[in-house]
Parts: sequence; C-alpha cells; structure tokens
Amino acid sequence: MNGAAPEPVAGSLLDGRVRHHQFRAGHRTGLEPVLLAASVPARPGERVLEGGTGSGAALLCLAARIAGVQGVGIEQDAALAALARRNIAENGFAGLSILTGDLVMVRPEGMFDHAFANPPWHDAEATPSPDPARMLARRAEPGLFALWAASLVRPLRLRGTLSLIVGAGNLPAALASLESAGCGSLELLPLWPKSQTAAKILLLRGVKGGQGPCRLHAGLTLHEPDGSFTPAASAILRQGAALSFGR
Repeated sequence: MNGAAPEPVAGSLLDGRVRHHQFRAGHRTGLEPVLLAASVPARPGERVLEGGTGSGAALLCLAARIAGVQGVGIEQDAALAALARRNIAENGFAGLSILTGDLVMVRPEGMFDHAFANPPWHDAEATPSPDPARMLARRAEPGLFALWAASLVRPLRLRGTLSLIVGAGNLPAALASLESAGCGSLELLPLWPKSQTAAKILLLRGVKGGQGPCRLHAGLTLHEPDGSFTPAASAILRQGAALSFGR
C-alpha cells in the first residue's frame, strides 16, 4: 500500500473469540487462514513461522487454539505488518511477533517446529484485479511455490512440518516444491465446498526430512446443501477446534 493506510475496519474471528482488524480495500481474510491455522499440528511452547501473514488472521487463530505457542509472521507490506502487530496487541498474544520484509530475504532468528502459509494460488494468467494489493496477495507467479517452500523449510527443525493452502490447479507445482525443499511424508486434505462438489483448494502438509508415502485424506466438507456450515466446519471456524488430517 502506498501513502498513509486507511483506518482499518474492526471485525472478529472464531465467533468473536479473536479481535481482527483489516483494511476495507485490498485482500480480505476469508475461511482459508482459519482452516490453515486449525491444521497446524503445534503444541504449547513450540515455535511457528508464517509466510505472508497479512493482517495476522492465521497466527491469531493458532494462538487462540494453542496456549503458549510462540509465533513469527513475515509480511512484506509495511501497512499490513503494522496492522498485524496491532491485532496481536489487542488480543494480548505476547508470544507473537511480526517481521516486515520479503519472505525470501528475511532471516528470522532461531529454529522453528512448524511453518505455514496461504501463498497466492490464483492463476497468473487470469484477469488481473484492479486492486494492486489484492492482486499481489492472490496471483501465483511462476516459481512462487518453490521460493516460498525453500524459504519456509530452511529455518525448520528436522521433522518439522510445513503446511500450505493451495489451489487444485497449483497442486503439481506445490508438491514438487515441497519435495525439492526437502519435505517428504506429504499429506493432502481436500476442502470440499459441498458434498459431491469438486474441491478448489486443498491443505498440503510435508515433514522436513520425512520419508513416508504420500497420503490423500478424506477431506472436510464445508457447507450443507442449504449453504450453512457443516458441524465439522462450524467446530473449526466458530469454536476454534483443530482440523485433523486423520489416519
């Protein structure tokens, strides 16, 4: 964003459990960061790293679910980074912090147990958004997944996990990028909009140094036929439950 950032709009996540301000213009938080945060298998006291944290929605939801988690978010947009810090302060999550800069260039201190991101995954050939900030947050340029995976895996401990939300069309590139970055034991969890409806996005998880086979899980159905959330989705999106990949 150029110039002075507008006053953000107040809102909330997890049915009011988390206070969350975001800018009216640009990329707006949807279900993806909440679902992503619910899928990170972190434990109290572990360190987590998020790439492209935006206004901090995923980090906030993760901290609300796991008391004592220590988190670092990296955001290249200075106004969004400042907003994420404000959201962290207003929720009292002392264990979270934000670094401003390009994910590929920033080197956070120490090692991490888990990393996660909701990288841009929309087709780079699609009609561009007239909003530059929204386009930057959504369009997957060639080679993006490889850069993000390498940057997020580098500070991970051995056996640490990397979790991503990816579009179905980007899945081959995302899988190849995790493997190139040294992640194995890959797991996929489709997010079905409704029963018997094709999944447009998936959760993808890899383990640094993992040697296990790739697994495709049953997935999560988000909506009932009438458009309301399914009980499983509601438990995650409103009550802050974990999203288990299952076995």
